[in-house]
Amino acid sequence: MLKYDREQVMRIIPQRDPILLIDSVEELDPGNSITATFFVRPDMAIFQGHFPGNPILPGVYTVESAAQATSLLFLSLDRYSGKLPLFCGIDNVRFLRKIKPGDTITLKGSLLSENTEKAIVKSHVEVFNGDEKAALVDVTLAIR
Repeated sequence: MLKYDREQVMRIIPQRDPILLIDSVEELDPGNSITATFFVRPDMAIFQGHFPGNPILPGVYTVESAAQATSLLFLSLDRYSGKLPLFCGIDNVRFLRKIKPGDTITLKGSLLSENTEKAIVKSHVEVFNGDEKAALVDVTLAIR
C-alpha cells in the first residue's frame, strides 16, 4: 500500500489551496481503493458565512473531498497520470453527521466501475468523522 503526504498529493492531483481538500493518503491501492484524510481548518474562509456562530463544513466541500480522493485513486495509475479529472456526476449522496472546524475526516473510496475506452471512472466514497460515518457519495469522473 502506498502513502502520501500533502506535497506528494499535489504532485498527483491539480487542486491547490483554497480548494485542496486532501492532506494525506494513508493507504492507496491504485485503481482499487484509497483511504485519505482532510483536516478541516478552523481558519477556512467558508466558515465566516456557513454558519456564523455555528460553523459547519458545507456539503459541497464534503462531495469535493470525495471527488479529490477519487482523483487520487485513478490519477495514481500510469494510464491517467498527469490528466485532468472532471466531474461527470454524483449519485447516492447522503449526509449523516455534521463536520465542524477542527475535525479530521477520513475518506475511504473504492472502485465501482471504469470504462478505460472512454476514461470514465466511478467510485464509492464513505466519509468518516472520527469513528462515525458522516457522508456517502458515488463520484463519476471523466479523466482528460
